[in-house]
Amino acid sequence: MQGTDDFIKSAVEGLKSKIQGKAIIACSGGVDSMVSATLASKAIGDRLLAVYVDTGLMRKGETEEVRGMLKEMKVNYKIIDASEEFFAALKGVADPEKKRKTIGAMFIKVFEREAKEFGAEYLVQGTIAPDWIESGTGGKNTIKSHHNVGGLPKEMGMTVVEPLWDLFKEDVRQVARALGVKSSERQPFPGPALSVRCLDEVTPENIGIVREACFIVEDEIKKAAEKGKMDLPWQYFAVLLPTRSVGVQGDRRAYGRTIVVRAINTTDAMTATYARIPMDVLDTISTRITSTMKDQVNRVVYDITNKPPATIEWE
Repeated sequence: MQGTDDFIKSAVEGLKSKIQGKAIIACSGGVDSMVSATLASKAIGDRLLAVYVDTGLMRKGETEEVRGMLKEMKVNYKIIDASEEFFAALKGVADPEKKRKTIGAMFIKVFEREAKEFGAEYLVQGTIAPDWIESGTGGKNTIKSHHNVGGLPKEMGMTVVEPLWDLFKEDVRQVARALGVKSSERQPFPGPALSVRCLDEVTPENIGIVREACFIVEDEIKKAAEKGKMDLPWQYFAVLLPTRSVGVQGDRRAYGRTIVVRAINTTDAMTATYARIPMDVLDTISTRITSTMKDQVNRVVYDITNKPPATIEWE
C-alpha cells in the first residue's frame, strides 16, 4: 500500500469521481465497512447512506455499539431490523456455502429496497484483498465465498464501488487509525456474522447459544489480557458444533452441545497461527460457558489448528 495519507487522499478523490449521485453502504461496524463509510462520507457527504442491518445474527450488544460509532463518525446512517427476514430465508440451511450466498442475496434484497427509497445508484463495499482471493476471483481457487463477493447477483441494479479492494487487514487498520475510526483495533467479524460460527441450521435458538458463548470467550480473553496473563489475539470467538455428546448434570445423564474456542494470530489473514491461551483462562471460559448454558452445552474444546490447513473461521 502507498503511504496512508496518500491512500486516503487518493481514495476520497476516486470516490468523488466514481459516485455521480447517491450511494449506500452496508456498515457492520467492522473496520472494513467503517473505513469505507468514512472515506465515502468524506467524498460525498450526506449523499451516502450507511445502513446497519440487524440480521438477528449479530453479537451481543452489537447494534448499540455500532450506532454509537456511526454517530461519532458523523456518518449519515439508518438502523434496520431485518432479523425475521433473514431467519426465514435461512430456515433449513446448514451448508456453509449456501448460508453465505443466501445471506449475500438477502443483504442485496434489503439494500436494493433501501437504495430505492434513498434514491441510491451506487453500492459502496468494504471488500478487501483476502475476500476476493478466497472467493476465487482473479483466477484463484475458491476457498470460501465471501458474502460481498460470491453472493452478489449479476443484475443488482447498482454500481459497486470498492475503495479497499487491494488492501489487506493491517493496511485497513492503518487507514482507520489515521481517520480516527474507533473500530481500528476491533477484532474482525465475518460478514455472514454468527451464521458461520453455527455449524448447524441457522435458528434463533442455535444463534442464541453461539452468541452467548462468543460473548463469554471475548469477555474472558479481554480480561485475561488486561491482567497481563496473555497478549490479546488478533481474533477470538466461539463455534457451535452440530453434534451432541453425553455428559453429566448432577446425578443425571445429559445430552448436550459442544462449543469450540478459537483464537488466532495473524498479520494478513492469509496465514495464521493459533493463539496460546493459558490453561487457567481456558478453564474459566469452559466453566462459565457450561454453567451459563448448563441445559444446552456440556462440552467445550479448544482449536489448535493453524491456517493452513484450516481457515480462521470454521465455515
